[in-house]
Formats: sequence, structure tokens, C-alpha cells
Amino acid sequence: MARKFTPKVVTANHLLEGDVIYLTADDRWTRNLSEAEMIDDEAHADIRLLFAAAQQSVVVGPYLADVEAGANGPEPTHFREDFRRTGPSNYFHGKQAAKAEA
Repeated sequence: MARKFTPKVVTANHLLEGDVIYLTADDRWTRNLSEAEMIDDEAHADIRLLFAAAQQSVVVGPYLADVEAGANGPEPTHFREDFRRTGPSNYFHGKQAAKAEA
């Protein structure tokens, strides 16, 4: 029996900067998961992933990540994706420092 499709976002890493980025509904890449296009249809998800994979001069390693609807947009359902969106774990800077200041 086929597994039920769960909501997804297209995510990748920015080719030059290495940041985690997400595909928006208007074909932009954003560093904010809350702005990502939440995809509820498997066929549409496949098309969006193909679109992302064709942008080899911008992104590396695009894939579909499981999410659920949150108060401010998509929220990760897996620890890995929650961890990825906070930035590198080897030292305190960037997104981690900005979050601590808020």
C-alpha cells in the first residue's frame, strides 16, 4: 500500500554561501522557512523539485523536506530540518547569534 503524501517544502543549500534555503511559491529562494511554499500535492512537489534541480548555478542538493502547517507558515516535522534551519553548529554566529539577541 502506498504511503500517504505529507506536506513538503523544497530545500537546498546556497551554492556559494552554503546557507540553507527554501523555494517560495513565486520561484525565489529564501533563508526563512516561514516564506517557503508548502506543497500538498505529490505531483506538484515533483515538478518543484525538478525546477530546483535545474538551478545548479544557485543551489546544491535540493530535496523535499517534510513540514506541517504552523502559526507562521511551514514548520519542520523532523529534528534534522529543525536543526538545519538554525545554521552551522560548529560555532556561535549568524542565525544562532541573531536568535539569542531577539
